[in-house]
Amino acid sequence: MDRRNFMRLVGGGSVAMATAGMAGCSSDYPAEAVAAWQGPAPGGDVRRWALAHALLAPNSHNRQPWLADLREANTITLYVDRERTLPMTDPWFRQIVVSQGTFLELLVIALKERGIDAQVQLFPQGEPGEKALDDKPVARVAWMPGAPAPTRDPLFAQILKRQTAKVDYDTTRPVDPALVQALAGVVGPQVRFGATLEAARVAALREICWQSARVEILTPRTVMESVRLTRVGPSQIAQHRDGINVMTPMARFADAVGLFDRENPPAEGSTAYKQVATRFQGHSQTAMGFVWLNTDQAGARAAGRIRASQVEAGRAYVRLQLKATEIGLQVHPMSQANQEFDEMKPWYDKLHQLLAGKPATEEVVQMFCRVGHCAPQAHTPRRELASIIRA
Repeated sequence: MDRRNFMRLVGGGSVAMATAGMAGCSSDYPAEAVAAWQGPAPGGDVRRWALAHALLAPNSHNRQPWLADLREANTITLYVDRERTLPMTDPWFRQIVVSQGTFLELLVIALKERGIDAQVQLFPQGEPGEKALDDKPVARVAWMPGAPAPTRDPLFAQILKRQTAKVDYDTTRPVDPALVQALAGVVGPQVRFGATLEAARVAALREICWQSARVEILTPRTVMESVRLTRVGPSQIAQHRDGINVMTPMARFADAVGLFDRENPPAEGSTAYKQVATRFQGHSQTAMGFVWLNTDQAGARAAGRIRASQVEAGRAYVRLQLKATEIGLQVHPMSQANQEFDEMKPWYDKLHQLLAGKPATEEVVQMFCRVGHCAPQAHTPRRELASIIRA
C-alpha cells in the first residue's frame, strides 16, 4: 500500500475503526508462548527438568541460541545453535556466547536444586576463534550419581520470577545505593563489576545509550535484523516464540494490512523511525543508574580464553539479574554501544573509555545495563523445550 492510499484510509476513518476493534483484544502473549514460565512438573528426568529452567535465561534478541545434547548419561553437552545468531549486530558472536553463559548458570543452579553437583568444563574440544563460531561444544556439564549433594543456591527461587522490563523507568524513584551494592555481591572474581548512580556520569551514559541506538536504527542492515525478528500479534508470537514481540493494536493493524515493512529500513524522520526512536530514547533517558560487567581481554587472549571469558560474563550477568529480582530492582541491557559492527566503533570506543579507562583490546565491556524501577512486566515467550534437545 503506498502513502497516498494509506492517507486516504486514515482520512476515511478505517484505521481508527480497526484499531478500536483491536483495542478490546488482550495484550497478553499467547498462553502457550509463555507456558515455560510456569516451570516444569516436579520430578521426572532431572536433566529435562533443569533444562526447562535454563531455557528461561536472558539472551540476546531472545534468539534462545542453545542446543543441549543428552546422548551421554549423567551429562548435558551445550552447543550454540548457529541458526540463531545475529550476524549484523553481533558480527563476532560475542553476545551469542555470553548468552551461552546465562543458560549454563541457570542449568547449574537448577541441578543443585535437585541435589546434583555438576562439574562444568568449558570448550572441552577447544575454543573457536575470537570472531568465529564452530560446531564444537561450549560446555560439558557432568556429574557422578550418588555424589554428595551440593549446597542449594538461594537464587534458584528467582528463576521463574525474573524478567527484563523493556519500558521507561520511573524517574521519580531513585535507586538505593545499597541495592547496587547487593548486585556486586553475586558477581564472581573472574568478572569485574562496575556501577554508577552519580548524576553527571549517568547523564553522559544516557547520551551514549541514545546516540548508539540511533546508529543501530539508521544502519540499514542492523535495523533490518531486528525488523525481521519482530513478531507482531498472537499468531506470529505463538508460531515463533522468540525474537522481539509486539502486541500493540496499531502494530497489529499495520501488519494485518501490509503496512509493517519487513523489507526496507525506516527512513529517518518517518513514522516508523519515530516510533522506534522514541522507545529507545525513553529507555535511555529514564535510566536511573548503570551497572556493567567487564573482563580482562588482554589476559584472556594471552591464556586462549576469550570465549570462556564471555561465557563467564554471561554466568555473572544472570546471577546479577536474579539478585535484582530478589531485591526489587530492574536491570535492562543497553547493548547497542558495545556492539562490534563498524558503524558503532566511535561509541564503542567511548563506552570503553568511560567504563574501563582503557581500550577494548585490554578490557572489554561484556554487559552494560540501565537500572531503575517500574511496574512488573510480562515474561517474554520461550520455545518448547523439545526444540533445543538432542536425545
